[in-house]
Amino acid sequence: MPAAIEFDRVTKRFGLITAVDNVSFSIESGNFFSILGPSGCGKTTLLRLVAGFETPDSGRIFLDGHDVTALPPNQRPVNTVFQNYALFPHLTVRENIAFGLRIAKKDPKLIRSEVDKMLNLIQMEQHADKWPDQISGGQKQRVAIARALINRPRVLLLDEPLSALDLKLRQKMLLELDLIHDEVGITFLYITHDQTEAIGVSDKIAVIHRGRIEQVGKPSELYESPTSSFVAAFIGDTNFLDGRVDVTVAKDYSLLKIDEFPPVLCFNDKQLSVGEGVHLILRPEKLRISRDRPEHHSLHNCLEGTVEDVVYRGDHTKYWVKIEGHRLSVSQQHSRFLLDTQPIQWKDRVFVWWHADDSFILERYNASDEKLSEAPSEKVGGVEEDLLKDIPVSASEPASEG
Repeated sequence: MPAAIEFDRVTKRFGLITAVDNVSFSIESGNFFSILGPSGCGKTTLLRLVAGFETPDSGRIFLDGHDVTALPPNQRPVNTVFQNYALFPHLTVRENIAFGLRIAKKDPKLIRSEVDKMLNLIQMEQHADKWPDQISGGQKQRVAIARALINRPRVLLLDEPLSALDLKLRQKMLLELDLIHDEVGITFLYITHDQTEAIGVSDKIAVIHRGRIEQVGKPSELYESPTSSFVAAFIGDTNFLDGRVDVTVAKDYSLLKIDEFPPVLCFNDKQLSVGEGVHLILRPEKLRISRDRPEHHSLHNCLEGTVEDVVYRGDHTKYWVKIEGHRLSVSQQHSRFLLDTQPIQWKDRVFVWWHADDSFILERYNASDEKLSEAPSEKVGGVEEDLLKDIPVSASEPASEG
């Protein structure tokens, strides 16, 4: 079966700006597929290229194996749900949903039957005769989705459809959107800058940065095995430490040298050689924290430091621990808060430790590349500022939060 959508070396420029840069990837039929990235990265341009609202400067776009690069929007088997709903204010909910079928001049009985099905799907039967200004934002979004689905497109394009909703409603609508996808079974292409949204509903995600695809994979693959520092930083909170491979101690494991730290044991699936520069990636929730040194723990990966900030967030507490000039973020989940142990406080001396399998490394530069500049540079958690300037603050949140 051909891919629902395929980008073949697609490039799109706007003047001197390259919005999409030689992009190639495919989306399987029936997938809930998200394109994730910061503002201005090119994700909406990709959606507009699929919809036919933009034409690539080079490359081709396929839908179900057919080259649609030159086809106008009305000849493509896709429909789009926009950020601002775009409902017709002079039509009722029922009439808005029926609009596409009426334009296609379908039989009135068929239109009535299909609209009833859509009203049931989005649970809006009781609101069918209301005007758009009489329903909530979440209800408007459901109507917009139903209107896009009623023509039975091969692909539904969703351009940050939940961005105008408040947090609780956005979470509720995300679940409903996932249920609708499961019900109708067509391909969803979802555009978002919100990693939580993408991870929560997607079969696969493409992370895009500055017009280029950084990585395509399942949510768990992007989170647990990112292939670039950008993906590691953009998907979830992350601690970065710069170091070098010091000793290979066993297959897939190496000791890293990081500034004034004792040797750090790390899983080395990249098979990097001794002396190569690396980024050590530590997720805050994989780290453990306590006032006492843990018993029976390896001599490696156990560091002592001072708590600089504490932020209580209900289901977990975040700590920022200063260790030999580095500032590590640690997340401690609450199971029996205030019952099992006394909470760690600001300025406490603590131990932070982790297992070698809970960290991973990324190559800092290739042997054929020029060495990173020896001049000092401003860094965020150990990674060059230029690399991460588009990434929301994560592990290196300001001290003022505490």
